Amino acid sequence: MLLYAPAIFFLLLTALGVRRDRRRFSNAVYLGLALTFLAFALLATLGRTDSVLAETVVIAVVLAPALGVLVLSGLLIANGFKMLRKEGRRLGNLLSLLCGLGILVVVALLIAATQADSPVLVVIARTTFLLASYFSFLFLCFIGYAYLYGRLIPRQDVDYVVVLGSGLIGGTRVPPLLASRLERGRALYERQAANGRPPLLITSGGQGPDEKLPESHAMAAYLTERGFPADRIVLEDRSRTTEENLRFSRELMTAANPDYRCIVVTNNFHAFRAAILARQEAVNGQVAGSPTAAYFWPSATIREFVAVTVTHKWINLTVCGLLTLVSVTG
Repeated sequence: MLLYAPAIFFLLLTALGVRRDRRRFSNAVYLGLALTFLAFALLATLGRTDSVLAETVVIAVVLAPALGVLVLSGLLIANGFKMLRKEGRRLGNLLSLLCGLGILVVVALLIAATQADSPVLVVIARTTFLLASYFSFLFLCFIGYAYLYGRLIPRQDVDYVVVLGSGLIGGTRVPPLLASRLERGRALYERQAANGRPPLLITSGGQGPDEKLPESHAMAAYLTERGFPADRIVLEDRSRTTEENLRFSRELMTAANPDYRCIVVTNNFHAFRAAILARQEAVNGQVAGSPTAAYFWPSATIREFVAVTVTHKWINLTVCGLLTLVSVTG
């Protein structure tokens, strides 16, 4: 039983964290640690079993990550080229391609370190591997918990549905990504309206330098053209970032009703980071995600993870420094 104590401990921390506020990134890390310790405990238990099946399982579990890394690298590179064809040559669209190539570089560096008689190369390879493992662990925590967060059923008794903007096509038209958010917001509105208490829907988005009108106005027009009641729409047309979307929408809701409750709508790849930001901006509500094209998801999710990592830059820099020190002095 003692072997499973760390896993149980971190599962309890996860449960307490979710109960306190499910929008914390620490919940994702606790859950990742719980599953990691549970996996080690199960492997140790199997290792004590004297059977061919147990040995086969242990060997498969040890070899699977190596094969998985190569397969993942290939999939990311293929997705990167697809993103370039469909979305154009922008840095955000290169992320999956760069990550796939980065994995191959780390593997090549490790192989070179085992073949070459160079202590310096060994230290470089070891440090790179430790740092890559750390960020890989955080990324798995992020996508795993983000998936679970997206499966949570949003509450139905809210005062507001807040739909976050995401840019316009040609400066005036709602793109498919934003239309997906608006349709999810409309569905949440209609579900509650059917119970006799329709919320207000806030379209949140200001006017960018390449846009001819504020995003919130185009979003409202999209909804009303499809039969949505105009008198149930509130415009928030000052924001330029997700943080401002949430902050300015909170100000509107608080001014009208200090005890408001809301649900925020964005795309599924963006939902967990938006939830983290909603907590930081003291927004009283959870975040719901809308569907996203499958090819767009990898790069978008990587971009969201990078943003969350930068938000917690000091703790990540500290951990990276400690890992580098351990590698250099080891």
